[in-house]
Parts: sequence; structure tokens; C-alpha cells
Amino acid sequence: MLASRATTGRDRRLWTDEVRATLSLALPLIATNLAQVAINATDVVMMGWIGPEALAAGALGSNLYFAMMIFGIGVVTAAAPLAASELGRRRHAVRDVRRTIRQAFWAGTTLCLPFWLTLWHTEPLLVLLGQDPSLAAQAAKYTRALQWALLPVFLYVVLRIFISALQRPRWAFVISFLAVPFNAFANWCFMFGNLGAPALGLQGAGVGSVLTTSFMFGALALVAVTDRRFRRYRIFGRFWRADWMRYRDIWRLGLPIGMTLAFEVLVFNAAVLLMGLISAEALAAHSIALQIAAISFMIPLGFSQAVTVRVGLAHGAGNRDAITRAGWVPFVMGVSFMALMALVMILFPETLIGAFLDRNVPGNEEVIRLAIAYLAIAALFQVFDGAQAIAAGMLRGLQDTRVPMIYAGLGYWLIGLTSGVALAFPMGLEGTGVWLGLAAGLATVSVMMIWRWTRRSTLGLDRLPWQDAR
Repeated sequence: MLASRATTGRDRRLWTDEVRATLSLALPLIATNLAQVAINATDVVMMGWIGPEALAAGALGSNLYFAMMIFGIGVVTAAAPLAASELGRRRHAVRDVRRTIRQAFWAGTTLCLPFWLTLWHTEPLLVLLGQDPSLAAQAAKYTRALQWALLPVFLYVVLRIFISALQRPRWAFVISFLAVPFNAFANWCFMFGNLGAPALGLQGAGVGSVLTTSFMFGALALVAVTDRRFRRYRIFGRFWRADWMRYRDIWRLGLPIGMTLAFEVLVFNAAVLLMGLISAEALAAHSIALQIAAISFMIPLGFSQAVTVRVGLAHGAGNRDAITRAGWVPFVMGVSFMALMALVMILFPETLIGAFLDRNVPGNEEVIRLAIAYLAIAALFQVFDGAQAIAAGMLRGLQDTRVPMIYAGLGYWLIGLTSGVALAFPMGLEGTGVWLGLAAGLATVSVMMIWRWTRRSTLGLDRLPWQDAR
């Protein structure tokens, strides 16, 4: 009996320790994500100061840019489970961590070349997609400046992965926090011609983004080469030395991650187009509800980033019990938060919508009515969205990315978009049908991801090749 009590007490301490470790890693990542939202919101607000046409053109250019950026971030995210696994296997695995980070830099740089070429031809691409030629021309001026932000973004994300794998992500939060006023100041100068800078209008917002992302990468690079906990890895040493085996590892894991994120982003872009076919009011209400959902999603996104590292460390150590704790602790915390947010959306929809629209302004009544209806579905949507994001991070920690990519394609497109279109148009539910389709897609993906996680031992996902070779 004493032995049983001692075992129970030890298990309780292990779970408690995992809660502390997860929160220590996830909270700075969550704060970093929220800071990134603030940067994006600043861009939107300042574009609105120029005028509605500039705001619309900026939205067109941004959607194209962000689709490529999200895919690229997914590819370089492969560095997280690889580096964490090496550190779990050997606590001071300096060389292997350096190899992973360096080749993630290479992969991000490689992606920039085709992306730059595509964004340089934004105008004909948007016209081909049926957009207004005048808006396409303005969007092209914006993206021809904005596109150069891709390289510092990818390099910054790799550095953030590096310090997160070492479980010291606070510097990324500090730098992201400083980047919010930096971005506003850069926009103020180059969009409106202040302090002697040229008044570039919408193009100035692109210049501001390039300067801001360069600041973020430069500041974090300075930390990486000066902080005693990071500098011993010498991640910039012999930067041009090829390591094709590790480069292939990045693409092997990262390409499915990038595709998974792309499937999700593109289905939401498709939902925007569907809303535009319904009515302007439906599109406006959709944008408001989606913005509220996107802000709260930053919390499970932070837990997803943290769980990849925590599971990766346990995976590298070959500790199945630790893998279980590392996965379920952030999952429960993240989904619990989303359930709380769902309750807030159900109980206080008008308060949330009031941050975007004044109900006393004539003409806003229909948009507010629709946004309330969409938020009710978003409450359900939130729980599933958080669950699938964190479950995907759990599987990435096990370096399992290909099958989750297939799940995402089936769930988001075959189930989500198809059912959304069917409910919206043939069945006449319009915008509500689109949202029900999105919720169905997210629910499908989350169930499949969780099912795969619970069967990880049966599928052999929690063992490494070097363990089988012993």
C-alpha cells in the first residue's frame, strides 16, 4: 500500500511538473501570437485611413501574400520536432540542433524564390481571378514591396523555433511586443510621408512590413549570437555549408505541414468568396465573426507550438509515459480555454460585435443580426478548431505529418467546403450554411487527429528508428 501511494504521488508530481513546463513554454508563445495579431490589425487600420479602395486592394494583396507565408512557415516548422527530438535524446545535442536550424534557414530561403516571382506578377494573377483591374493594380504595388518581407519572416520563425526548442521563448515575445509600435511608426512614416520619408501610400505599408520583419529577425539573431545559452550552438557558423540529408528531412516533414496549413487557410479563403456571392452584409458579418474567432485561436495555436516541442523532447527520450503527459496536458488546457470562449460568444455576442460595429448607426442592423447568428456557430467551431490545432501539434512532435495532411485535405475540403456549399445554396441556409460547413470540417479533422493520437503506440508513432535498432 505504501508503494502504491508513493507511485500515485510520483505520478501526480510528474503531471504537475508537465503543467508547469507547458505553461512556461506556451504563455510566451501565446503572447507572441497576440502581438502578431496586433501588428496585422495596425496595418488594416492604417490602410483604412487612406481610403476604402486602399483597404480593399490591401486585403487582396495580403490574402495572396499570407497564403504563401503560411505555407512557408509550415515547411520550416519541421525544425521544431526535429530539434526537440534531438534534445530529448541527448540534452546537449549541439551539432544536430545546429544542422536542423541551418537547413531550415535553407528551406525558407529556397521557398522565397518562387514566391517572389509569383508576387511580382500579382496584377495579372488577380485579374485572371476576376478581380477589379484598378484594385489589382493597387494590390500589385503593395505586394511588390511586401514580398521582400517573406525572407525575414521565415528566418525569424526558424529562430523562434530554435529558442522554443531550448524552452526559452521569452525573447521572441519581447521582440514581437516591441515590433507592434515599430510597425506603426514605420507605416506612419512611409505611408503618409512623415519625418522626411516619401509618402508611398499603400506601398508604404509594404515597406513598413519589410522593415518590421527585418527588425524582428535582426533582434532575435542578435540574441542568438550573444546570449550564453544560445551562442554555443553557433547556428550561423559555416552557414553556406550544405547538409543535404538534413535538408531533405526538413522537406520530408515540413512539406506535409505546409500543405496541412494551406488546406485550412484556403478553405477559409473560399468561405470568403462564398459569402461574397450571398450579400455584402453576409460578407461583413462573416469578417467580424471570423476576426473574433481568429483572436481567440491564438491561444490554442500557442499550445500547439508548445506541445510539438514537449512531445518532441519526450519522443527523443523514448519515454512513452512522458509523451502521454506532454500531449494531453496542453490539449486539455487549450480546449478548455476554447470552451470558455464559446460560452462568452453565446452569452455576449453583441458586446463582442460592438468592438467592430456601432449598432446605433443606420444600416448596421442586418450585419449585426447575421454576425450574432454566425457567432453562435463559431462557439461550436471554436472548440473543434482548438482541438484540431493542438492535436496536429501533438502528432508533429512524433514527426507524424503525412497522414494528418491527408486528414486535413479530406476534412476541410471534402467535408467542410462541400457541405458548406450544399447547405448555403441548394438548401438555402446561405451564410449560416457556410459556417456549419466550416464547423463540420473542423470537427471531422479534430476527431481524426485525436483518434490517430490515441492509437500512436499501435501505429508505432511513439518509437524512433534508433530505438528499434538497439
